[in-house]
Amino acid sequence: MHTGSPSARTSSTVLALVVAVLALILGGAGPASAHASLSGSDPADGVVLKTPPRQVTLTFTESVSFSEDSLRVLSPDNERANPRPAQHADGKDNTARVELSAELPQGTYTVAWRVVSADGHPISGAFVFSVGKPSETAAVVGTGAPEDTAAGRLYGFFRYVAYSGLALLVGAAAFVLVCRPSSAAVRRVRRVPAVGWVTLAVSTLALFLLRGPYETGGTVGSAFDVAQLGRTATGRPGGALIARLVLLAVAAVYLRRSSARLERSDGGTPREELGAGVRLFGALLALALAFTWAAAEHAAAGIQVPLAVPVAVLHLLAMGVWLGGLITLMVLLRGRGTGGRDVPASVIGRFSTLAFVAVVVLVGTGMYQSWRQVGSWDALFTTSFGRTLVVKIAAVVLVLCAASFSRRWTARLVSEAPPTAESSTVPAPRPERARVVETVGAPSSPTPTGPGGTADGPDGDEPVDAAGPTGVETDGYRRGLRRTVAAEAVLGIVVLALSTLLTGTQPSRAADGAPGTSAQEPQAKVVTVPFDMGTADHRGTVQITLAPGRVGENTVEAVVFTADGGLATVPELRLTLTQNDLGIGPLDAELKNQKGYWATYDLRLPMAGEWTLNLTVRTTDIDQVTVRDTVRIT
Repeated sequence: MHTGSPSARTSSTVLALVVAVLALILGGAGPASAHASLSGSDPADGVVLKTPPRQVTLTFTESVSFSEDSLRVLSPDNERANPRPAQHADGKDNTARVELSAELPQGTYTVAWRVVSADGHPISGAFVFSVGKPSETAAVVGTGAPEDTAAGRLYGFFRYVAYSGLALLVGAAAFVLVCRPSSAAVRRVRRVPAVGWVTLAVSTLALFLLRGPYETGGTVGSAFDVAQLGRTATGRPGGALIARLVLLAVAAVYLRRSSARLERSDGGTPREELGAGVRLFGALLALALAFTWAAAEHAAAGIQVPLAVPVAVLHLLAMGVWLGGLITLMVLLRGRGTGGRDVPASVIGRFSTLAFVAVVVLVGTGMYQSWRQVGSWDALFTTSFGRTLVVKIAAVVLVLCAASFSRRWTARLVSEAPPTAESSTVPAPRPERARVVETVGAPSSPTPTGPGGTADGPDGDEPVDAAGPTGVETDGYRRGLRRTVAAEAVLGIVVLALSTLLTGTQPSRAADGAPGTSAQEPQAKVVTVPFDMGTADHRGTVQITLAPGRVGENTVEAVVFTADGGLATVPELRLTLTQNDLGIGPLDAELKNQKGYWATYDLRLPMAGEWTLNLTVRTTDIDQVTVRDTVRIT
């Protein structure tokens, strides 16, 4: 391996870091594309109709699928107003439509929906419309995130476990076939792909069972519902999971036969013992496994799908080769009693080259993947996806730093290692060992040495231990390599966890494109209302915070301040809200004294528009004042 001068290596490392960081900032490195979002509805959100509609139609930015209970229309009394389940409107797969009951009483109706976008993730929402005139009450629906359920959290956990299993399975196999360790080393790490296979199989089965409640928002107990499992099996994500299980069954046979062939080998390398056809079949099997992710998740939706799918496959495989190979090397370097001295430097050098190629593929595919999902520089810091991606970029920079140290230790090991039989054109003859007859109790004879005065390794490949300076330095290099490889593996696991988190977060491009939302839209509405009763001790301000300040359920907190800005306590504070244009209200917020501030956590606002705040402040038993202000509810 050509290593160059230390200054040249340092400059190359710095340049590689700068290029990688710029690439990641411009594109990132997350395997995601775009969730669907609601682009329109008929009736529209907040509209007041003179006559009852016959149906409700929703239109999304991409194709969606749904279950029987995906779209509900609820009356002001919280009764179901759609007798039949939703269907696609006019055969368009980006729509959902329900027929309504023949007679709808006057009042405000709530439309609650939960569908599955083309990338396999559930999305949900709600809006209201009114017939005749708005009512003061409306049905209450859940406003939590669509994946914030017990089944959703379990599904996210097993998604991460599945990625980890793929990395162990693919990375260990690539290490054995490409880096060509000895048969003894292969036997030491054969549990790594076995653990990867079991991890991936168990997590895939769990994902298939949890897919139904994950999509519908149901309980974990409904995972074994036969009808729901049938619907999962006919959907694209469920079909991909079934295909993955079938491929894993084939992989089990492949691993068993390959392991048996290596057990019967006479000491050759895995590359020699396993023919080209067996190795090619293993590579195709890895491609097929990665395709079960790419074809059913983010790469399968959005723009440039024919290019995005193979890029996602390469991204996954590069991740597996790098991270799984790191863990395999770490197992070898931490061998019991050897400290990794029985791992030839040539094997470590080959993996260093393999890992470098994998990281280059990761950065290249990550640039393209993230271009599809981030969309702009501002989105890196103003959306949840962007902020998570920034954290991932920082973790990747740390990984690259650890990797640069690993490559330095590897280069030193390779440069210090003596020529091996594998790298020589003419095999060097092994020295004959003489039998020495010793008297009982006499000192032991010196350890037989090979050429150069070093003790022969297990296969004569390189020294296991040496009394001279070279052996001591080599041991030091291996200790340094063990530490940096361990650090790189731990950071790689963190990056994998962040990648899994990104796959469940709405990408920035989709968030920017969603109607009625903005990256800079405040998460609460704050109104400061002054009051004055004519004396110095009876004037001040009330700061009212409505979160999120949108149609639906809101939290209201009110803090009273004195004229000089200090906190004040009052015996009573009342707040009512009125929508004068539509004749709604007054709605009593029913504020409760929280010992320092006043609050309510279940104020429901049925309509968007400008609302009048009527605030009554009582400072003593006989002194009170009512003041007004306005707030716009979206």
